[in-house]
Amino acid sequence: MVDSGSSDATLQIVEKLQMEGFPLRFIYEPWRGYGGQKQFALEQCSQEWCLSIDSDERLSPNLIDALPDLISQHEVAGWKITRYDYLTGFGFVPPRAHERFHLRLFRRGLGAFNPEDRIHEGITVKGRVEKARQGGLMHFRPLPLAEQMLKENNYSSLKATMKAERGLPARPFKMIVSPPIFFLRWYFRYGLWRCGWSGFIRAANGAVYSYLTEAKRYEFEALRKVPPVEPGYPPDY
Repeated sequence: MVDSGSSDATLQIVEKLQMEGFPLRFIYEPWRGYGGQKQFALEQCSQEWCLSIDSDERLSPNLIDALPDLISQHEVAGWKITRYDYLTGFGFVPPRAHERFHLRLFRRGLGAFNPEDRIHEGITVKGRVEKARQGGLMHFRPLPLAEQMLKENNYSSLKATMKAERGLPARPFKMIVSPPIFFLRWYFRYGLWRCGWSGFIRAANGAVYSYLTEAKRYEFEALRKVPPVEPGYPPDY
């Protein structure tokens, strides 16, 4: 486990589990960004297969049952796994309201993270990648809406900065089209309509994140072109 300085009881929990005999290794590493931190963690791995999982995620029972079969398929280099969100006021979404599939399980030596990814760190795998159809990751993050929006605000800043660093130009029209597209994709395609108003709020949060990302990307470029210098006032003011 790689930790950059948790302020909660993470260290105490790990130490307790170690005393109980669990083969856990705790590594402190200053924060490198999402991509850099996970690549560092990957470089510490020694087993044939690597599973990328965050502290607020758990493997569902069905996924646990499927793992032996997944890692026994020698022709496959990586597996994409879906995720089930926990929604306040509803619980975990039903299986038919799962997220898109994310590449999380892969053979060591064939996969790598991009250290320059500030957020939404992706895994690049050399070889065949398939979807794991049985089970998924249980994403338990029961944050109040105020805290969730703070996260969306922070994540959107990271993504906008990453786009700017990669030379991607601002596209103001995305402030109009991206939020509704994001909402419709999550609400209908990913099935959040099945989760009542809790599903509506989750999809709407994503739309806000999408808007903030594009608005901040435009703002970065606008401030670079026109710095906020107070102009002189015309005589008739």
